[in-house]
Amino acid sequence: MRTTLLALLMLVGCGGGDDKGLTIYAAASLTEVFQRLEPEARFNFAGSDELAGQLREGARADVYAAASPKYPDELYACGVIERPRTFATNRLVLIVPRDNPAGIESIDDLAESGIKLVVGAEGVPIGDYTRAVLHGLGRLQVLEQVVSEEDDVKGVVGKVALGEADAGFVYATDVKPVADEVRSIDLPAEAEADVLYPVAIVADAEHRAEAQRFVERLLGADGRRALRAAGFGLP
Repeated sequence: MRTTLLALLMLVGCGGGDDKGLTIYAAASLTEVFQRLEPEARFNFAGSDELAGQLREGARADVYAAASPKYPDELYACGVIERPRTFATNRLVLIVPRDNPAGIESIDDLAESGIKLVVGAEGVPIGDYTRAVLHGLGRLQVLEQVVSEEDDVKGVVGKVALGEADAGFVYATDVKPVADEVRSIDLPAEAEADVLYPVAIVADAEHRAEAQRFVERLLGADGRRALRAAGFGLP
């Protein structure tokens, strides 16, 4: 009930409140590129898991785009959305405040005493990808340094940009909007997570024609140009 109410409040705050116009539920990491691509749409940006929960509870949307295949696949199996299609890829990086007071230069430095690390919560795509990367590197012990687990990637970015944490794991595309506040550190290539973004039309979409047009544009030349410009990879 609470997540559904939050979704409704977010839509009202974005100029919604009636049933006119395309409504898109999308992962927080897609905020900037989707708003540029479809400025007239109503958006609900949040963690992919939270959005999936809202859709299961009956929230009204026309399109769902996630930062992981996990939740679209589950919703498709339940008949909530139509077959998902992958439209973009991404990669993880480690970010630190621009002045980097903790002197972090690599993942190994995260194990130093007193380091404040912020990550996505378990079940949130950025949180699951982060744990997969750390597991692949044999560095799960750095999770002992976590001071905050966020509901979406923008929460991680915000904590580091404001200097409330010494480091955090985010998508590479999240760095550009806050480049004056943070800098990124690349992860070892062998540990990179396979970050995939699927999109699907909601099964009971009220604005099906608009939803189809948006998805085709996203998968077409306009969408690919916008995604590439924002730093996303293309499948």
